[in-house]
Amino acid sequence: MKNIEVDAERPFSHPVKVGRISGGPVEMHLKANAQELQGLATLWGVLSVERLDANIKLSRWKRDGVRVKGRVTAKVVQACVVSLDPVESEIDEEFDELFVPEGSKLARAPSADTAEIVLDPDGPDIPETFEGDAIDAGVVVTEFAALGIDPYPRKPGLDFEPHIEDTAEDDRKPSPFAALKAWKKE
Repeated sequence: MKNIEVDAERPFSHPVKVGRISGGPVEMHLKANAQELQGLATLWGVLSVERLDANIKLSRWKRDGVRVKGRVTAKVVQACVVSLDPVESEIDEEFDELFVPEGSKLARAPSADTAEIVLDPDGPDIPETFEGDAIDAGVVVTEFAALGIDPYPRKPGLDFEPHIEDTAEDDRKPSPFAALKAWKKE
C-alpha cells in the first residue's frame, strides 16, 4: 500500500481523465482509507469519520460535458450539541452533477442585459466547470457527503430543556405610546 500525502483541502481526491469517458459510462467504487478518513474528519469538523463509500457512474453529456451520478454512504461521529457526548450518524446521499470544460457556453448564465432571468428552484442547475482534462470524483463525493451531515446532532433520548423566564407584569416594558396616550387626555 502506498503512503500518499493527503491534501488538507482535498483529503479524498480521485481525478478521472475526461478522455477516458468515451462512448460508454465508466463505473467506479471509491472507498476512503484511514488517512483519508482522518482528513475528512478534520475538513468537516467532526470527531471522526468511520467509513466513506461511493458508487459513481461517469458518462458523456452533450458534446464535451460529463455527468457524474451516484450514491455516497458514510458513518460519522459528532459531538452532541447538548451533552458533547459522541453521536454516530449514517449518511446516505444520492447525487447527479453535470460538468463542462472551462469557457464552455453551457456553463454561462444568461446575461442580465439581454433577457429577463427566470430561476426555477426545482429546475436543473447550471453545470459546474472543470479545469484541464480531469474531473475530481473524490471532491464531488466529499461535497455531497458533507451535505448529509447533521448540523445539530443530538444523543437519542436527550432533550434540551429551555429556560423559561418569569413573566410577571411588573417586568413588562412600558409602551412607547403610553406617554402619547397620557398627553391626549390632557
